[in-house]
Amino acid sequence: MAMTKSQVQAALAGKLGVSKKQVGLFFEELAKLAYKEAKNAFVLPGLGKLVLVQRAARIGRNPATGEQIQIPAKKVVKFRVAKAAKDAILKK
Repeated sequence: MAMTKSQVQAALAGKLGVSKKQVGLFFEELAKLAYKEAKNAFVLPGLGKLVLVQRAARIGRNPATGEQIQIPAKKVVKFRVAKAAKDAILKK
């Protein structure tokens, strides 16, 4: 089961010797900075990078009717996982 926000805050607060409130404020400011800088790519060292990608227009299919539809081009946000994170998680 995934850790909750308060569990993550408690774990980091205990490890770093700061309050859970300070850890919460850090996460809020980190998120604000990531949202602001995502258009230029925002790197979280050791974890990965947020990037803004232009997705091309394409033909899709309505699953209910099978009818082809045109899906317009759009910008999407992607998270690219760092090699160090993949290696640590997958134990290569």
